[in-house]
Parts: sequence; structure tokens; C-alpha cells
Amino acid sequence: MLSSKTTARKAIALHKKLKGKILFGNKTHQLKLKEIQLIYTPGVAAVSETIFHHPDQKYVLTSKRNNVAIVTDGTRILGLGNIGPYAALPVMEGKAILYRQFGSITAFPLCLNTTKKDQIIKTIQAIEPAFGAINLEDIESPKVMEIAEELERKISIPIFHDDRHGTSVVALAALLNSLKLIKKQISSIKIVIAGAGSAGFGIASLLKFAGCKNIIVVDSVGAIYKGRAKNMNKYKKIIAGSTNFKKEKGTFVEIIKNSDVFIGVSGVKNMLTSDMIKTMNQDPIVFALTNPEPEVEPLIAKKAGVKIIATGSYRFHNRVNNALVFPYLMRAILDQKIQKISLGMLLATAKAIANTVTKKELHYNRIIPDVGDERLQKNITLALKKFYKK
Repeated sequence: MLSSKTTARKAIALHKKLKGKILFGNKTHQLKLKEIQLIYTPGVAAVSETIFHHPDQKYVLTSKRNNVAIVTDGTRILGLGNIGPYAALPVMEGKAILYRQFGSITAFPLCLNTTKKDQIIKTIQAIEPAFGAINLEDIESPKVMEIAEELERKISIPIFHDDRHGTSVVALAALLNSLKLIKKQISSIKIVIAGAGSAGFGIASLLKFAGCKNIIVVDSVGAIYKGRAKNMNKYKKIIAGSTNFKKEKGTFVEIIKNSDVFIGVSGVKNMLTSDMIKTMNQDPIVFALTNPEPEVEPLIAKKAGVKIIATGSYRFHNRVNNALVFPYLMRAILDQKIQKISLGMLLATAKAIANTVTKKELHYNRIIPDVGDERLQKNITLALKKFYKK
């Protein structure tokens, strides 16, 4: 396993050598003159006219159905925060590569030089004709959720918000398999989620939909509960109304006591200590998902008694990373012409990912498939087909 310093040095060297990671080209071979006449003028006029008279043909005669825009404003990049659109570009390029490698999708990194919500919405509306779906990525909360809501009303292609949808799916998939190992039921456990941004909101929503009855979300102020006045917004109020029904109050240190599961999407490294872990219930599960540095180092967590530890990093076992979700789920969304993301389809996807790990493969250090597992696409596609046939 490479050290973080070695990884950083090698990553910078590779990016410098490549001078960027993506290259777009045509699907065809070197064109002959007669083929140029078909793909461009004069032949292309007939194609344009067909689309004009029969708009649905845009999905048949162009690459729209396979194009995804990865849109960010650089305000919340990984755990690095607001580092701007230029520094965001290598992250979005990397995501575009994963879309291509695992989903055969052409994804374009669009790093916008504006942080204004209305400008971002108008830009996405303006570029919609070229894309079959939009992937909102690493935009600060709650602005990004407001953008998603408005776009869902204004355009007809799916709005996939990876920080919310992708992270919630992979977290639930990992949790379902973890509970099989320690023999606990999702309906009877206490889950503490650190972070009330997009990921925390998405995870809490999907866990509740999946049957978890005792969820407490904690932000920088402490536990979120109905009636809390300090540091609230529209989405925290939704969290307050759908979780923490006992209205537990207090700091993270107080709330983590007697919990079964910790899920960290806080952006704060080393926030979970050994002493805190020792106050959790027997056989605790810890998902420290903040990147690049987790809420607790796996070795520290294990020594403190954690039964199952996962991070979002490829430096450790149990990589609960949304790269397991977005290429495969987006492939199924595009192929099945799904127009809106729902909790039902996300739950079906999470179960498909969890079930990809067989009983024989399931282990404390293997609760989730590898990102390149060839079974993932088949399982997710089949799960969504079954879901939409109900």
C-alpha cells in the first residue's frame, strides 16, 4: 500500500506527463470523402430535418443518449473545500474516465467559472440539448440541492447528484452487507451520520426509506432535531422532521454513545476518536467516508473495537466509494430512458450492489464489490428493470 505522500507525488507526475486525462474523438475510422458527405454536408441535412420533424429521433441519430455533463463550480471538491473550478478539473476528468471505462459513457467535465445558483441553472438549461443526463458534482450545500430541484422542474433529462445519490447508494449497500455479518437488523439499530450536507441528507433519506427507524444526523452544532433553531436551513428542517424522533440533543461526542453505526461525510478528518468508539454498542460499524482523509484511521478504529471499518479511500479495505455507483447506474438510466431519480430506484440499486458480493465472498474486509467487478452492470440493470416493471 502506497503512503499518502508517495501517492500524491506519483499522481502529480502522471498528470504532468499526460497533460490532462481525457481526449474526445469520433466513433469512426479515418473518413473517406464519400463518408464525409454523409456525416456532414450534404448528407447531414437530412438527419437534422428528421430530428426537427420527429424530436424523439435525437436519441437515435445523435450521441445525446450517451452524453453526460459533469457540472461543478468547484465549491466543495472532495474534502478540500472551495478550491475553485480550475483545481476541480482533474477530479472531473477522472470521473469522466470512470464513466467511459465502466459505463461506456461519454462524459464531459464542465467546471463553471461562477458560483451563482441562477447562472449555474441557466447554463445547464442552455447545454441540455447535447446531453442525455446531468451529473451535479462537488457543489456546496444547500445550493446544489436547490439547483437540482429547480432543474428537475425545468428540463426533462435526469439530474443525478452524485454526492447525494451515489454516496447514499454505496453507503446503504455496504451497510446491508455489514449487518449480515454482525447479525443485526436495520430496523433496530441506531445510526449516527456526521455531516448534514448533500451526502448526509441523501444517506439519511435513503436509510429511512430502507427501514432504519433510529437515525440521528449531526452537524457542527450538534444533533439535528425538530424544533432546533440554530444553524438550520430547508434541508436540515427536512432531516429534523424525518429523523431523531426522540429529539436527542447534544454534541457529537454525546450522540455517538450507544450507537451501532457511524457514517461520516463531515469533511473533518480524525473527528472520531478511540474513546468515542468505546462508547458505541457492541460490534460497532464505522464508515469514515470523507476524502482524502477519513474521520478516523482504520487501524485506530480496529484497535478501539470496531468490527467493520470502511472508508471512501482506495488506500484501505472496504472502499465505500461512489465510483461503484455512478458509471453503472447512469448506464442503466440512459439505456432505460429514466427521467427522474427516485428513492425506490436507489434502494433497488443498493440491494443489487450488496448482492453482488456472494455469501462465500462476504467478509469483514470485503463488504462491497470492487469498482471493476463485471457483475455490477448486469445486476444493477436487471434490478432497475424489475423495479420499473412493478
